[in-house]
Amino acid sequence: MVNIKGKIAMNHTQILIIGGGTAGITVAAQLRKKDKNLQIAILEPSEKHYYQPAWTLVGAGNFKFEDTEREEAKYIPSGVKWIKDKATDVVPENNLVKTELSGDFTYDYLVLAPGLVMAPELLPGLTEALKKDNVCSNYIDPKKTWKVLQNFKGGNAIFTQPTTPIKCGGAPQKIMYMAEEHFRNIKVREKTNVIFATPGTVIFGVPEFAKTLNKIIIDRDIILKTYYAPIKIDSEKQEITFKYINSDVQECAKNLKPSIGEELHGETEIKLKYDMLHLAPPQQAPDFVRNSVVSLQDGPNKGWVDVDINTLRHKRFPNIFSLGDVAALPTAKTGAAIRKQAPVVSGNLYHLIKKGTLNGEIYEGYSSCPLVTGYSKMVLAEFKYNNVRDSDPLISKFVDTTKEQYSMWLLKRYGLPFMYWDLMLKGRA
Repeated sequence: MVNIKGKIAMNHTQILIIGGGTAGITVAAQLRKKDKNLQIAILEPSEKHYYQPAWTLVGAGNFKFEDTEREEAKYIPSGVKWIKDKATDVVPENNLVKTELSGDFTYDYLVLAPGLVMAPELLPGLTEALKKDNVCSNYIDPKKTWKVLQNFKGGNAIFTQPTTPIKCGGAPQKIMYMAEEHFRNIKVREKTNVIFATPGTVIFGVPEFAKTLNKIIIDRDIILKTYYAPIKIDSEKQEITFKYINSDVQECAKNLKPSIGEELHGETEIKLKYDMLHLAPPQQAPDFVRNSVVSLQDGPNKGWVDVDINTLRHKRFPNIFSLGDVAALPTAKTGAAIRKQAPVVSGNLYHLIKKGTLNGEIYEGYSSCPLVTGYSKMVLAEFKYNNVRDSDPLISKFVDTTKEQYSMWLLKRYGLPFMYWDLMLKGRA
């Protein structure tokens, strides 16, 4: 801010985008393609930009972490101002955003795309456990995951996830499938229990893809535990405790497997020893979003940005849009979802600026989970709201994407990174 004769002049921009990740960069690039006269600023503190979908492969030793990292400056669209700072508060009633170092910014239109944050402190014992050599998370340090897999000698290998929304809900099982194949390759599989414990009711919500995954689990002797919500970790004892969250508590005792060392405490708590543990940490919206009225203040989506699930416009503040991980949308939080969300936001926002109304484009909940099931196989799970399959008709005309395919593995390993860096972030896809 600048003092002018005792008055404070705030920084002002026509369109302020909070977040320079996948969503923010893509929307900015698409808006610039529509009109180079738009005044756009991106508020983003990070110097580095990461292609996080490849972190599963990094954790399995199949991709170099360095190849997922590039300079943020390279992808800020030409003509867009980069404010290298972080937001600390959003005051939509005043069209105002507060920052940590640069003062206050006002805007005509705001796009909220800051992503989400890891919150390991929400799971008691996790912060301490992550300091141990046998506990890892691709979400935090995929290079460590690969070290853990290389050093594993057998025993209980547990893969789990929290009850909070997370980035790419399929990621915890992707690394499990690759780890299982790795254990076979290093000849420790016969003395290993591969356990996937999930708070969910099924392995995957879309029936067409769940059928294939359930067959994989049976064929590879993977132990699936549904309704298992992790509630605490004791890293000294190498023990994780789950709460069985099925309303039929009698099923809890019936489904215990003494062969893997499960112990029931009370009616619904299960303790289980681990020799290695991989998990997605609890995740939530950034503090400045959760503490602002732009977020939902109660209900199951508390803390996430309150947007219309089709137009992606804020329900209460008509000059605000949101997309990506931070938006309260009933679909998976993935980069593929952003690829479909960004044109809706940029199109509706541009039409609002020029015509005063939205342009009628809607988002139908599309998301995609490239389910890597081994070192050369992948199931391309594409779906939309209500867990309805939404596979690309051109691809599915030639390839059955409900089955494991080598061609889809090649897409994951080579095609999608190219699409991300060279097309999507440049507003071309």
